Amino acid sequence: MDNQRLKEEILKLKMDLHVSIVAHFYQKDEVFELADFTGDSLQLAQWAAKDANPYLLFCGVGFMGQSVKILAPEKRVLMPKIACCAMAKMIDVDYFDQNIAVLEKAGIAKEDILPVTYINSSAEVKARVGMMGGYVCTSSNAKKIITKALASNKKILFVPDRCLGQNIAKEMGLKSCVVGDASDPKASDILCYNGFCSVHQLFDVDDIAFYRAKYPGILIATHPECKPEVCDRSDFVGSTSQIIEYVQKLPLDQKVAIGTEYNMVKRLRKENTYVLSSTKPECPTMNETTLEDVYNVLLSIKEGRFENEIMISEETREWSYAALNRMFEL
Repeated sequence: MDNQRLKEEILKLKMDLHVSIVAHFYQKDEVFELADFTGDSLQLAQWAAKDANPYLLFCGVGFMGQSVKILAPEKRVLMPKIACCAMAKMIDVDYFDQNIAVLEKAGIAKEDILPVTYINSSAEVKARVGMMGGYVCTSSNAKKIITKALASNKKILFVPDRCLGQNIAKEMGLKSCVVGDASDPKASDILCYNGFCSVHQLFDVDDIAFYRAKYPGILIATHPECKPEVCDRSDFVGSTSQIIEYVQKLPLDQKVAIGTEYNMVKRLRKENTYVLSSTKPECPTMNETTLEDVYNVLLSIKEGRFENEIMISEETREWSYAALNRMFEL
């Protein structure tokens, strides 16, 4: 089937079966254009949880589909491809516990640690954080969540993205370290797990220097998952949604180079917009989802097979919801 025919079949099945489709900003255009709602990971989860249709097709990566199931356990959530976010894959409950053990060995008692997990983590990790009284955060509200967590007078264990943790610490005038490096964790406020986003690691200070030299007056906008030295030299640092808002408010004649995923950048503006990298910063797992995958999962709903359905144990859901809900309460 060619793409046009696939799209027609998908739209028909979607309507007949009462299925809603959501797609993350980083999805391919052909998939992105089919969605009833588009956004970043938290926006999608919140919208999907309130959606009236019984079936949800989530075009993104695994932890995002899990977030919907955490918030709306009665909804049947399926994914065209259960792609894995590389950052989320860098931490599981065993690695989490190992980091706690490293900190205990360094002289910090477990009861003096309050974990905060970036939403880019599995339901199991969120549950572990929930059990310890911790919070989930997003890139847009991390500062607010960490400010609240610090009121506990505990050390903040920030997982899994070290860059986001380091950038927020610098912004707040706090000291951070990466767990397991040569630093004394007792001397730091925010203890960062050694994880990262493989896409946002592509951006470098040399890229910024190149664009500033080539286009005097250009603005640089980056995501806080970028390296601290890159964010330090940027004109604007913000979440996916915040970058979109920032760029859309710029005059069309204002040149801007953006340090985030390629699919989103190319959709922002056609004029005077550049990708802040000499290589194509395309998320490989976000780009796994194809039109054929979308069609096949819809067909599985029609036939009662329910391929790639997201399932979470009730205990994991309850504890991960606790961590998410602490964020919502703020």
